Parts: sequence; C-alpha cells; structure tokens
Amino acid sequence: MIQTLEALSGLMRQDGAVRIYAKKLAPNDNSKNQIYLGGDFSVLNIIPHGEVQTDDAELAGSVRDRAKAKVRFSWIDGNGRHEGPNTQLILYPKYPEVRMSGFLKGCRNAPADVMRVRDEGRVLFIGITRDGRVLGYAAAAGSPLAQAVYGTPDLEPVGVFLEIPAEPALGSTRDRLLETLAAIYRRSWIQSRKLGSDGVIRPYAARNGGGYTLEAELGISPNGYSEPDFLGWEIKQYGVGDFDRFRPKSPVTLLTPEPTGGYYRDNGVEAFIRRFGYADKSGKADRINIGGIYACNRTYHADTGLQLRMTGYDAVRGKITDMNGGIALIDRQDEVAALWKYTGIIEHWNRKHAQAAYVPSLFRTPPPEYRYGPRIQLCEDTDLTLFLQAVATGTVYYDPGIKLEGADGPRAAVKRRSQFRVRHDQLGQMYHRTETVEFVL
Repeated sequence: MIQTLEALSGLMRQDGAVRIYAKKLAPNDNSKNQIYLGGDFSVLNIIPHGEVQTDDAELAGSVRDRAKAKVRFSWIDGNGRHEGPNTQLILYPKYPEVRMSGFLKGCRNAPADVMRVRDEGRVLFIGITRDGRVLGYAAAAGSPLAQAVYGTPDLEPVGVFLEIPAEPALGSTRDRLLETLAAIYRRSWIQSRKLGSDGVIRPYAARNGGGYTLEAELGISPNGYSEPDFLGWEIKQYGVGDFDRFRPKSPVTLLTPEPTGGYYRDNGVEAFIRRFGYADKSGKADRINIGGIYACNRTYHADTGLQLRMTGYDAVRGKITDMNGGIALIDRQDEVAALWKYTGIIEHWNRKHAQAAYVPSLFRTPPPEYRYGPRIQLCEDTDLTLFLQAVATGTVYYDPGIKLEGADGPRAAVKRRSQFRVRHDQLGQMYHRTETVEFVL
C-alpha cells in the first residue's frame, strides 16, 4: 500500500505521468452514481479523452441529450497497470456537468473496495501522461495517503482537483514557471531559433519565430498530444510594440477548426468559396476570397451574405440544448453554409490547457531577435461554456482567411484558414481565474 504523496508521485512518474491530481471523493462519488467532475466543462482540459459522440437516452418518456467520450484509463498499483477499458466521460450539457463512469467495468484488479462504497474521506488520484493516457489510484478513507491530502493545505486547486507536484521538492509548477520566465526576461535579446524534434536548437529566420524562440528557451520539444507546454502550462507569446503599454499587435486565435457540417462539408471547400466568395479586392486576378469578421451580434456580411449564429444553444441560460447543433454560418435563405458542431468544438477545446501563460515579445532585425517582456498574464480554469457564451455575445468572432487561387484555370489552389478569435483585452473571459505578474530587473 502506498502511504506518502512522494511515493505515489514516483509510481505515477514511472508510468509516464507529467501532471498528478487528487479529488476528495464525496459519498455520491462511486461506481453506481459515477464520479462528479464539475458543474461546467473545465475538466475537459484536464482529462484527455477521445472522440465526443452524442447519445440520446430516453428517460421517463423524454429525451435527454448527452455526449460521451472514451478515456484511455488504467488503474495502477505496486503490481503494475490494469486497464479500465470501459472508462468514459459523460457530458450533460443542459446542467452542465461532467461525470466519469465505467472505471471498474472489465477491470479485474480495479480498487472496487474503495470505489463502490460511500465513505467520506476517500481520495481519487489521477495522473496525466504526455501521450494522453490517464492513470488512476484510489485511497481509502482514513488511509495515510488520504490523510496526507487532507493534511496538506497548500495544494493548488485546478477545477475540482488539487494538483500534486510530480516532483514535490521542486515546488509548485506556477512558481517554477515564473522563475524561468523571469530569467528569460533578464536575458534581454535572444536570437530567433527553433527546437527541433531531434532536440537540437537551430537558427530560425522566418518572421513567426517568437513562439518557437520562447519554446526553445523553455526546452519545449514538439508535443504530439496537444499544444506546447511547460510543466503543464500552455505557453502563448504575442507581439507588442513596446513594454510600456503592452498593446498587442493582433487578436488571440482561440481555435482553428474546420467545419464539420453544412454546405462547406457536404460540397467541399472549393464549391463553398465559389458560391459565397468574392473577387480579390486588391486586384489579384483569378483569386476568390472569403474573409471579414463574423459575429453573432452582427448582420449579414456585405461581401459573402453570411451571418454567424448559434443553433441548439440557449443564450439566456448559457447552455447547449442540442448537441447536434453548433456555431453556424447562415445565408439569407437560412441555408447552413458551414457548421461547427458542438461535439467537434469540444474536441478542439480539449487541446487547450487548463492553465496558460501569455508572454509579450518585441522583435528586431537584423539579425532576427526577440525579447520577452516582464508582464505575464496567468490564466487558469478555461471552460468551453465560457467560450460559447463569448461567441453568443459577439466577443469571440469568426475571422476566416479562405481563398481560391487560379480560380479560372485548370489547377485552382485552395487555401483554408478558419479561426475563432478574441481581442487580447477580452481574453480573461475565457478563464475563471486570471492574474498579471510583473517582473523587475
């Protein structure tokens, strides 16, 4: 039996965990009633999951929309890993809330004695690996490990969880992140560079090197599961004109998903451009564009005749009413030109981290160099429901850069760029907690 947080962290690290969390279990958190993971969708940015699928379940003569997503889950103990093949997240958008179920089914070595009872004082530990697997360990009420969680008051909250430092002696991930960013700020100008997948840092000449250079300084290698991160924090740099006003040069791109429905999906992007696009306004021949700003508080776009709306969503209550709906571009005849279904948006949102650090940068050339600023914006507890509310109010908008080059020739070339963006000064609306930290020389 594992008795200390250090021993648990060591065991989970051996199996690849890079983030470790604890949840104090309530009596209703058991295999019969499922495990409650929060009254919003913020846990989707903590627990990796597979494809989100809708499930219309008839209950008491009515239909309740919900969605499910598989989780690559295993229980661990001193004897190794034990796969829980039926583990899944269940999303109830009308409440909203998320629960986890199926974690005992099909697993002979699961801790059923802990997870089937209603004892208060139990603790569930969750370890997240870099490749998107989830490890679980259950501590019984009154056990030394459970008492260690209840007796450690300074554990950092992340949603419904408490974060357990993977390496406790090194301190919190927040403090380590800020120490590292402060050291980078004090280095002043840094030559543009990029860390390759082979671990070698090389010079980088293109103008989009701000993020790559910062990642190289942080030692961030390419990550196949999600966005580049440092100790579990998503790192986002943005260009500014100076460090006095910190005025961003461009808005923040939140998501870049391709439509999953509508005319765009049914007929292809070229047909979509030819039907709704317009001739290039700078005079470039044989080029058809789809650009501009589309927001739910705006009317039809003058050039494309399209308007952004949300279907299957109650804007007053801030809740999804139909999981088969989504964010849609609608033409004047009410035909759906493009649709981003909620299930697909959930999967894209899952790639965002629960915690993010936004770092300002300056650029100069020659040679291309970057300097990273002293004012860091820390954002925690991102939540899909906040994103949807911001779309409904027009705070988040659709800003495409779609074009068809050589449109009149035999080899027309399609360029796709669908992106949902927000002004930097409104970024905090995407998180439940924000804080600005400023370094001094």
